[in-house]
Amino acid sequence: MKLGLRETALAALLSFNLSLSQAALAQQQQTPVPDAPAPQAPKPLTQVSGPITPGLGAGNETNTTTSSSDESAPSSLAPSTQGKDNFETTAPKTFNAADFGTPNFVLRTTEVTVPVTVKDNKGKLVAGLTWRDFKVFENDTRVHISFFSVDAFPLSIAFVVDQSLTSDVMAKVNDSLDAIQGALTPYDELSVTTYSNGPQDLSHGFTGAQSSRVPFVFANTKSAGTDMQVPVNSGVFAGCNIHVNGNCADPNLQPGRSTGSGSGVITIPKEIHTLNDAILAAAKELSTRPKERRRIIYVISDGKESGSKATIKEVIRYLQTNEIAVYGTLVGTSALWGEGFISRIHLPFTMYDNVLYKYIAATGGQADSERNLNGIEKSYADIAKDARNQYTIIYASHEDVMDSKYRKIDVRVNRPGLDVTAKQGYYPSALMSR
Repeated sequence: MKLGLRETALAALLSFNLSLSQAALAQQQQTPVPDAPAPQAPKPLTQVSGPITPGLGAGNETNTTTSSSDESAPSSLAPSTQGKDNFETTAPKTFNAADFGTPNFVLRTTEVTVPVTVKDNKGKLVAGLTWRDFKVFENDTRVHISFFSVDAFPLSIAFVVDQSLTSDVMAKVNDSLDAIQGALTPYDELSVTTYSNGPQDLSHGFTGAQSSRVPFVFANTKSAGTDMQVPVNSGVFAGCNIHVNGNCADPNLQPGRSTGSGSGVITIPKEIHTLNDAILAAAKELSTRPKERRRIIYVISDGKESGSKATIKEVIRYLQTNEIAVYGTLVGTSALWGEGFISRIHLPFTMYDNVLYKYIAATGGQADSERNLNGIEKSYADIAKDARNQYTIIYASHEDVMDSKYRKIDVRVNRPGLDVTAKQGYYPSALMSR
């Protein structure tokens, strides 16, 4: 009896749930599903009476058209319907490639960049100066500093190595060349030029200071040097020491025959040290480097000059025009105490014993005199640090932009006991091709 009642209750519950499911399914089938919104046509623009012309706005077609014979005629629209920028709607001129060839952009600028090195009485770099501590004068007239920076600049260094040094000095220079790469950063770049009787570009352009090519280039830079012998033009050690009837036994050795001179005395050959030509060749290569980099020529030499085609004045002008500074390590006789200063004195009709100091003073560089190997290696790191960590001052010149005369620069610091090094002046380059 109890089992029958339970079965009856379960059957009633199942029938009730089935009726609810059928009702819900019927309700879902009767609910309509809305369609996606149909694309609507754009509303027409109000207050527009004519067609719309690109660049001219809306208006009557008769007011916006121009005759084909006069494309540069101004528009006749009212100012209220013109663009706010008031651009002229003239047709651009057309050019052919044969009219001008390679594009050449001409810029006129009056900005002058002056790198400045400040040291104390112990030769240490002075940091922490601001633009208020500096005064800049151009042609004895104070100028306004428009840009001041203490940031370190990447270096583009053109190394110039003298191969006409004596063999003992050249051996020290050869051993020191491997230390150059350690004084530079991966952001720097370098080239190498050697000279004895004429410059020679060994690196064939600039390369990264930390690239694998640098050791190979410096290996080719090493030389045995040049030892000048005592010239002899008479006696048993002369070219002709056997005479027959007053004449040389060998006509090829007769004094004056090979030199084209009939005086009977052989002309003693001169020493050749083409320092001017080597610096000029390195400067021409540096002039193509970006101005965002510090352009440096680093000379390793005794400073002797003889036999160059370029003069000192011409090379200095080129350096000052292209914002190139000359640094150097003096070796050999120019590095000796006392004799190094005397070598700056030039006697007429003789070879220049040291002209490197003239380049350094005129361009605002630094010099170091070293005699031993450790000193030469240390000078590379010291001078590279001085060249990188400089104060950079930019000012606008008050002189005429088309004036190409020399302009003197004087940089002063409003603090006592400090040594200020900057370029003495420059030649402006008013028209610069880019």
